[in-house]
Amino acid sequence: MKKIKLSLLLIGVLAFTACEKEKEDAVNGVDKTGSIETELSVEHLDTADILITKHKIWKDKKLFKEIVKKDTIPSLGDTLVGGEDNDGNSHTVKTKKDYEFFITVQ
Repeated sequence: MKKIKLSLLLIGVLAFTACEKEKEDAVNGVDKTGSIETELSVEHLDTADILITKHKIWKDKKLFKEIVKKDTIPSLGDTLVGGEDNDGNSHTVKTKKDYEFFITVQ
């Protein structure tokens, strides 16, 4: 009886892992027949950051228009990040804090 339960459990686990699918909301490419492709990034400067917003408007599989906007925003300052070099030595490095992006699409 224990062998049957173990076999059924193993079959269930294998069936579950075999059914894993690619994320439904993951995008591998842009539909260029009619879409807006948007890229957001932040460029760090010494005392401020630059928010860069790029929009590509696609229509009939052609790039209709590209809009790039740059805005100066306050820097979030520095943070300490631990890491290792190629030799396996651990060390702490000072780096700029990154903004988090929260996007609402209507």
